[in-house]
Amino acid sequence: MEYRYYLFDFDYTLANSEKGITGCFHTTLAHFGYDDVPDEAIRKTIGLPMEEAICRLTGLQETAAVENFLSFYRKEADKNMTPNTHFYPETLPLLRAIRAAGAKSAIISTKTRRRIMEKFLLDGVEDLIDFVIGCEDVKTLKPSPEGILAACRRFGAIKKEVLYTGDNTVDAEAARAAGVPFAAVLTGTTERKDFEALPHVKIMKNLGELIK
Repeated sequence: MEYRYYLFDFDYTLANSEKGITGCFHTTLAHFGYDDVPDEAIRKTIGLPMEEAICRLTGLQETAAVENFLSFYRKEADKNMTPNTHFYPETLPLLRAIRAAGAKSAIISTKTRRRIMEKFLLDGVEDLIDFVIGCEDVKTLKPSPEGILAACRRFGAIKKEVLYTGDNTVDAEAARAAGVPFAAVLTGTTERKDFEALPHVKIMKNLGELIK
């Protein structure tokens, strides 16, 4: 492996959870009497902080209203998110290859650590990740570099030995702010041209290209 430490985003990078996310949004919008929105509009918010996604999709601005929406959404997610989240075919082989090479891996995501670990535990592959830094573990979310820098400290890593991989420009911006190399994967809604304008070492169709 080219690097010693591999850091990943989760949604649209390691796993596809759009069925769970869109379903929870549709149900929550209906509960509060909002007009429904197309799946594509919801998909474009995946990877953003939940508060920002809610504001974009509902127009809400007041903190209390956003929190009320999010509270109901989380109850729906407790029932429906993990069963509707699926690793990409390349994900587990990649994580196993990282392990076999003696390298380390971790996740830095705007999703909660608890929700991410639910998926790894459900599939019995929690040993493939050293740790997860979720939204509850940082004060500032991506594009802030806080999560990436925390992972570097936890590993005791030199930045040039670290690669962060994600599917969104906020991931690229976070990597740039942290001073670590970035690899983009096109399994989300962000297009190649958007990544080309930001620092990167690789733009990949899928994670399988990371070990080729």
